[in-house]
Amino acid sequence: MNELFRAIPATDLCLDALIVADQNLEAAPRALLRELVTQFWDARREDIRAGRCRAAAQLNLEAQLPALLAHVRAGLRPRLRPVLNATGVVVHTNLGRSVLAQEARQAVALAADGYCNLELNLRTGGRGSRYELVENLICRLSGAEAALVVNNNAAAVLLMLDGFCKDGEVIVSRGELVEIGGSFRIPEVMEKSGAHLREVGATNRTHLRDYAAAINENTRALLRVHTSNYRIVGFQSSVPLPELAALARERGLPLFEDLGSGSFMDFSPYGLPNEPTVPSVLAGGADLVTFSGDKVLGGPQAGIIAGRKELVDRLKNNPLTRALRCDKLCLAALEATLRLYLDPDKARERIPTLRRICLRPEELARRARVLAVRLRKALGDDCAVSVRPDVSRVGGGAFPQYDLPTSLVCLKPARISATALKNALLATDPPLLGRLEADHFCLDPRTLENSEYPLLLRALHTALHAAESNHGAFCH
Repeated sequence: MNELFRAIPATDLCLDALIVADQNLEAAPRALLRELVTQFWDARREDIRAGRCRAAAQLNLEAQLPALLAHVRAGLRPRLRPVLNATGVVVHTNLGRSVLAQEARQAVALAADGYCNLELNLRTGGRGSRYELVENLICRLSGAEAALVVNNNAAAVLLMLDGFCKDGEVIVSRGELVEIGGSFRIPEVMEKSGAHLREVGATNRTHLRDYAAAINENTRALLRVHTSNYRIVGFQSSVPLPELAALARERGLPLFEDLGSGSFMDFSPYGLPNEPTVPSVLAGGADLVTFSGDKVLGGPQAGIIAGRKELVDRLKNNPLTRALRCDKLCLAALEATLRLYLDPDKARERIPTLRRICLRPEELARRARVLAVRLRKALGDDCAVSVRPDVSRVGGGAFPQYDLPTSLVCLKPARISATALKNALLATDPPLLGRLEADHFCLDPRTLENSEYPLLLRALHTALHAAESNHGAFCH
């Protein structure tokens, strides 16, 4: 065993050999390279102790260089990496939610490339406001008098309640106390704002009289929370927005709406229900509405507050706003995304989230057939390929009960299980995510671009032919 340990080459010798093999590694931090080399040889030492490596010749640098090089390259990859999404979930929270439009990506690159006028007034040369960069666009698209952008919708709700309801009561229907992603619940966000929650109605039915009876001298606002991520069906009722707005005006209270996954677009022509849009909520009487930027809107992560100027201006002066503000990259992407909405047809064409939601079933069937032909040619006898109808989902908590018709490309590997293929695809570059359906690994073309097909084919080929052992079993 001692002879085997002595056969492991020196770290500096390995570093020199790596840079000769791949000159791009010269730009990597030397300390990180050294750490990765040490990790690799520590794994070989474990092989020796476990009896998996019994020949010194297997430990020389020439024999181990390909594996060492692969280990180092993998260790140098960014932790945040591109992923091929073949799940059919358009707004996939685990995969970064909405994919930005090309215009938004270009705007981000431009803002990141050097200094920019984030808070510089180019007319006067003095201090400007970052909020003005997108405010006019939001107002134009929504019909609001003013708007403010913070870092996500939960922050928008927190700021709104802190600004107007702190140490007072906010009235909300019991059936609207939703839990959002990451186990965060709307009541918990409310409590952090300092507002006291006053629940009214029952889980399935709330009436206007319930709100009216709950209003007292401590009431600061009425709040509606759009239940975008679930539905109550059957014996249920809720108060229409115009009726609740009339009550709020009568009692001199503001009405707020947390729209969650808000949109400027009506998706009913594409088979989805006519969900409330930001303009319709404001037109219906809400004084302020909050919604997300990175869900159905199709932009970057952001929380948008729009509505009456008097109220928005008060929020701009709230000290909490500074803690929740967005950076230049978010605002650049949001502005570019919002500009596309000025032409609805262009928005549907250029914003990936909208384009994918609006894809027709017949187009998806055609795409599935084309992809299946390519897969059969590329994979041969390694995998059986078939096509069948199924459904996609919007994701991101939007349209939870409604399916989008699609066609799946279903793969049945010849020598490994579908689960083994799924797991192997997590280690490819880039990783590929699909759906397990019975004994098939399925690909939904809704969330794939034609330009990604070569990467998808390479990932599948690599995964199907990958060795079953990991890097810890190179020595035998």
